Amino acid sequence: MSTLAPPPSRDAVLEIRDLVKTFRRSSGLFGKKKAIHAVRGVSLDVRRGETLGIVGESGSGKSTMARMATRLHKPTEGSIFFNGRDLTSLRGSTLIEARRGMQMVFQDPLGCLDPRKPVISLVEEPLLVTGASKAERRRRVAEVLGAVGLDPAFYQRRAHELSGGQRQRVAIARAIALVPDLVVCDEPTSALDVTSQAHVLNLLLDMQSQNDLSMIFISHNLDVVRHMADRVAVMYRGQIVELAPADDLYERTTHPYTRCLISAIPIADPEAERARVPLSMKELAAEHPPLGSCPFDDRDCTPEEPYLHEVWPDHWVRCFPGLAHAAQQRPHRATPVSG
Repeated sequence: MSTLAPPPSRDAVLEIRDLVKTFRRSSGLFGKKKAIHAVRGVSLDVRRGETLGIVGESGSGKSTMARMATRLHKPTEGSIFFNGRDLTSLRGSTLIEARRGMQMVFQDPLGCLDPRKPVISLVEEPLLVTGASKAERRRRVAEVLGAVGLDPAFYQRRAHELSGGQRQRVAIARAIALVPDLVVCDEPTSALDVTSQAHVLNLLLDMQSQNDLSMIFISHNLDVVRHMADRVAVMYRGQIVELAPADDLYERTTHPYTRCLISAIPIADPEAERARVPLSMKELAAEHPPLGSCPFDDRDCTPEEPYLHEVWPDHWVRCFPGLAHAAQQRPHRATPVSG
């Protein structure tokens, strides 16, 4: 597969090119298997030291893409380069070694923490592969648990004895124990109350600045993503439809789907919130002129498989019927990328 996409950055920690994931599900015991296209030709990179936010509704392919990026899922097509190594070509112990520099923080920490082990053992577990002595491992565990705000009183507790925020702190400590280059956070605060969310988000920002981490932050909360991310990718039906620096994306929203998401953000003013009417894709599609008016018609894409185009510096938008209003008066660039 060959698409048009933003060119890779020279300082990219992670490069994803033409990533595709297709699941085959049967409708019944003897039913015909149906192809479900969860991710369709995603290309992006994560630059060293930055946070890339990924937003979209449930089922848009955010989590599937993240699990492929860390090779928890095997991609159907495409390539994944982490620190210059193609993870899609690696197997077994070689893949495990290459993945030591990336970690994940999941939405539900209780589901990924062994309930039989105390906190100190949970955080120590990733360090067992380093060959460090027990004293060195315990020193590192105390260091990272202290960094996330858990004192020795918590070391012997099990996961079920902790609050949701405390469990997520343990998950973050476990993720940073090996000093990774990349941490993928998949909805890490969606199950927490507002106060715990704030603590965890500030903790992630502190961990990033102290360790020069690169981070993928996945969420459906656009306010949180704007607070956390340097750049934001918007996913819709398995594709990236808009990719831009965070402030630019919110101030110069271009794609209709992104406009729908931003229009749905709650407003603090009660009167304004009651009067707010979120946009819908159906309404926005009706506003756009018919096909054929796009200024990018020199490209060989189709309405079903449009390309990403640069409408502002580092602001990429997937064509949609009628995007002429966003690009007619601006130079554009579309860079070929081979898969």
